Amino acid sequence: MTTKLINRSVQAHPFHLVEASPWPIAVSFSLLVTTLSGVMTFHGYSNGLFLLTLGLISTIATMTLWFKDITREGTFQGHHTFAVQKGLSLGFVLFVISEVFFFISIFWAFFHSSLAPTVELGAHWPPAGIETLNPWEVPLLNTVILLSSGATVTYAHHSLIQGNRAGVIYGLIATVVLATIFTGFQGFEYYNAPFTFSDGVYGSTFYMATGFHGIHVVIGTIFLTDLSKQFFIGIL
Repeated sequence: MTTKLINRSVQAHPFHLVEASPWPIAVSFSLLVTTLSGVMTFHGYSNGLFLLTLGLISTIATMTLWFKDITREGTFQGHHTFAVQKGLSLGFVLFVISEVFFFISIFWAFFHSSLAPTVELGAHWPPAGIETLNPWEVPLLNTVILLSSGATVTYAHHSLIQGNRAGVIYGLIATVVLATIFTGFQGFEYYNAPFTFSDGVYGSTFYMATGFHGIHVVIGTIFLTDLSKQFFIGIL
């Protein structure tokens, strides 16, 4: 009897068999609420903004709890073996490749429409009636902020390699602050933009490209905020 119990407790492989978790379905539901309420807000529904705020808060809360479980599994429980880390790295590389092709498709649509505008657009780009944003104002400022955040997160990465814990924390905090400022300016730009998503191919490609990039910035900000917390309290 004792031998059977011991054999059952020994893991004969280096992989992590994840237990049932409520967080994937919880995050999916929160994102669904966020997406639907965002559309409601754009169309002027009275409860849209409230539901959007609720969806964002629930998404951040469930992601934070999910991060907590992953941290426990990877540190205290030791489930993230070399084979698991290798699989996670490969999965992230494949994810980045898929994102590259996703954004290629969006920019392909933009350049196809702008470099060879159709007769329906008046053979002119931007289309007649579209008032564009001044690229030397908020867009330029956000570009500088975005490049600066890339520099600070790279500094945090090199500090981690060199064992400079303080540099990691300062670099991550600076990156989170810059990303938050970037998101705020992006929202300001959307609010004051003289064109909408429905203003032809120009509005569609603009909001698709900048909107999906903004979503990536928000998700990355959440990730880096949790990572900063773990370094600050000494878990990592």
